Amino acid sequence: MSSIADRLAHRQDRAQGIGTNQNAVKYCQQDYEALKRQCLERGRLFEDDCFPAKHSSLGFNELGPYSSKTRGLVWKRPSELCSNPKFIDDGATRTDICQGALGDCWLLAAIASLTLDQDILARVIPPGQSFDEDYAGIFHFQFWQFGEWVDVVVDDRLPTRDGKLLFVHSAEGTEFWSALLEKAYAKVNGCYEALSGGSTTEGFEDFTGGISEMYKLAKAPPHLFKIIQKALGLGSLLGCSIDNTSAADMEAITMLKLVKGHAYSLTGAEEVHVRGRPEQLVRVRNPWGEVEWTGAWSDGSREWDQVLPEEKAKLNSVVEDGEFWMSYSDFVRNFSRLEICNLTPDTLSSDEVGRWNSYQFEGMWRVGSTAGGCRNHAATFCSNPQFAIKLEDVDDDPLTEDGCTFLVGLMQKDSRKERRFGQHLNTIGFAIYKYKGRTDIHLGPDVLLCQRAVAMSHTFINMREICDRFCLPPGEYVIIPSTFEPHKKGSFILRVFSEKQAAASKMESDIKAKLEEPEISERDVDPHFKYLFKEIAGSDSEVSVYELVQILNTVVSKRADIKTDGFSLETGRHIISLLDKDGSATLGLTEFHLLWMKIQKYLEIFKKHDTDNSGTMSSHEMRGALSQAGFQINNSVLQILVCRYANPEYAIDFDSFVSCLIRLEMLFKIFQTLDKAKTGKIELNMLQWLCLAIN
Repeated sequence: MSSIADRLAHRQDRAQGIGTNQNAVKYCQQDYEALKRQCLERGRLFEDDCFPAKHSSLGFNELGPYSSKTRGLVWKRPSELCSNPKFIDDGATRTDICQGALGDCWLLAAIASLTLDQDILARVIPPGQSFDEDYAGIFHFQFWQFGEWVDVVVDDRLPTRDGKLLFVHSAEGTEFWSALLEKAYAKVNGCYEALSGGSTTEGFEDFTGGISEMYKLAKAPPHLFKIIQKALGLGSLLGCSIDNTSAADMEAITMLKLVKGHAYSLTGAEEVHVRGRPEQLVRVRNPWGEVEWTGAWSDGSREWDQVLPEEKAKLNSVVEDGEFWMSYSDFVRNFSRLEICNLTPDTLSSDEVGRWNSYQFEGMWRVGSTAGGCRNHAATFCSNPQFAIKLEDVDDDPLTEDGCTFLVGLMQKDSRKERRFGQHLNTIGFAIYKYKGRTDIHLGPDVLLCQRAVAMSHTFINMREICDRFCLPPGEYVIIPSTFEPHKKGSFILRVFSEKQAAASKMESDIKAKLEEPEISERDVDPHFKYLFKEIAGSDSEVSVYELVQILNTVVSKRADIKTDGFSLETGRHIISLLDKDGSATLGLTEFHLLWMKIQKYLEIFKKHDTDNSGTMSSHEMRGALSQAGFQINNSVLQILVCRYANPEYAIDFDSFVSCLIRLEMLFKIFQTLDKAKTGKIELNMLQWLCLAIN
C-alpha cells in the first residue's frame, strides 16, 4: 500500500513541476540550503550520513573493504590537501579533469564535453559554491536520473592515498569541482565502484537529460557524416572510442597515437577543399589533454598545406591540447563506435542551434499484467504498455527520401545502483506498428497480431538504454516497449525526439464502468427461487455474511469445471456492502436474487476467458474479462488487481475473480455517489477516508 501511495505522490510532484532542472527533486530528501545553514549556525563542517566516508561508499568488490586497492586510504577535505583549495578557478575547463584509479574515463569524457558549454555546465554545477564565502564543507550538484532532475548533496571528504586524491583530480591539484562532481555521481549510483566501465553517452544523458544513439563505425550508415553535422548543429554532445581486442589493450596507444578503450569527444565536422575536391574532416578531443593523432590532418601535417588559406586559418590550430582533426574516412577506419547525445529543447540557450521536439513517458513491466515479452510470445505480447505517436510534417533537410525523422529511446531504471546486489539488466527492445484510431484504449491481438511491425529496435539487448533513429512517412503509429522474454519485472522511461512537431501520448484506457442494475421486485422473482431462498435464509428471511459464504462455497464446490479456494468472509462482506440496500448488513430476497444474477454473468465471462479449460483464468486475460463485465481500466489499476487477486502462478480462480468484480463495482459506486458534480474528483477528510478505506 505504501509503495502505491509513493507512486501517486510522485505523480503529484511531477504534475506540480517538481523534477525539472529549475525545481529538482531533493535526493535522499536532503535540502542543500537548510543543511548548509545548520552547519554555519553550529560552526561545524557537514558530514553526509547518506554517503559516509566509509568503505561502503567506495565499493563492494574491487573497492570493497578487504581489497588491496583500498588499503591505506584516508578520507580528507581539500583544506587538508592544499593551502588554498578552489572549487572552480578561472572557469571549469577540461584540464581540471584528470583520471585517477577508477575506470571511469567514459564519465570524464562526458564531463570534459560539458566544459565546452558553460550554460549546460551550470545546470549540473549550481553557481555560488566555493571554499571561501560561507564555506561549510557541503556542496551540491544536479543530475538527470531516469526522467527527472535530482539535487545531490555531498560533503567534501574525498578518498586519498599518500596525500593525493585517489580518483578524479585537477592537473594543478588545487581545484576540486570535478572530484566533488564525481563523488555526487557515485552517490546517486550507490558507490564509486559502480562508476567503473560505461559509455560516454550515459554520462552525457545524466548531465543533460538528452537521448543517446550509438553507431558501430564498422557498419556506419551511408549518411553518418551528415548525421554528425546535423547533431552538432542541434547542440548535441558526441563521444567516440576504440574497442579493446584484449585485456592488455586497455588504454594501449596505437602507432598513430590513438588510445584503445578510451573515451574521446567529437567536437566538429567540416568539409574543406583540397585542389577543388571536397574532404570531410572531424575534430576529436582526448580528455587526457595530451596524446594526439599523428596521422593525416593532424596538427602541422602536410595535408593542411593543400587547403585554401581561409579554411586552414579557420580550422587548424597547432597546440598539444589533446584536440585534433582527422579525415572522416580515417575516423571510421580507426574508431569503433560513435555515440551522440541529443539534447532537450530546454537545455539549449543559444539561438544558433536547432532544437528537437521531445516527449517522455514512464512505464512498468509487471509480471502477470504488463510484462508481455516480445512479439514471439503472442499470448502475452499485447499486454505490454503502449504509446502513440502521430507524425505529420516531413523533414526540412531529409537525409534520403522525404519522411519524418524521430528517435526512440527505451531506458530501464537503476541499472548501476543494482549492481552490488547482483541484479542483472533485462534484455529490452521495442516495435512500432501502424495504427490509426483512438488512443484512449489498449490495443489487443485483433489489431497488433494481424500486421507486421513497420519498424523495430535494431536488437533486443541487456543495456541501460536502447535507442534508434527512424524515418517514416507521415502517419499514426504505436510503440510497444518490451523485454525479450515475458514475465520480467522492470521500470522504464520511453522517450521520443522528433525533428518536427509530433503528437505523442500514452495509449491508456480511460477508467470507467458501465454499471447497469435492473430494478427487481419480489413479483419478478421466480417462485422456485423464492422457495430455495426461504430454505436458505430461515425464519428471518435474511442471509447473513456467514450464511452467504457457506452457500457460495457449497455451490462452487460441486462444479468440476472451475477451481476455487473458497469464498472468504472478506468477499462476503464486500458483497453485502454492495447489495445491502436497507442497511441491515444482510441480504433479503431481491438483493440475493440480484447477486445470483451477477454470479451467473461472472461465471459465463470466467469460462469464456479460461481458454485452456484449466478452471482458472490467466492474469493476462484479466483486462478483456473486466471489459466484458463493464469495467475499463488502465495499466496502473490492472497491475494492482493482479497483485491482489492472482495466485503465485499468475492464475485467477473463480472466487478471486468474483471478489475482484464486486470490489471494483463497489468502489466505482462509492466514487460516483460522492462525485455529485461529475467532475471526476472527490475530496475527503480523514474521518471519511478512514470509514471508506476500512469498509
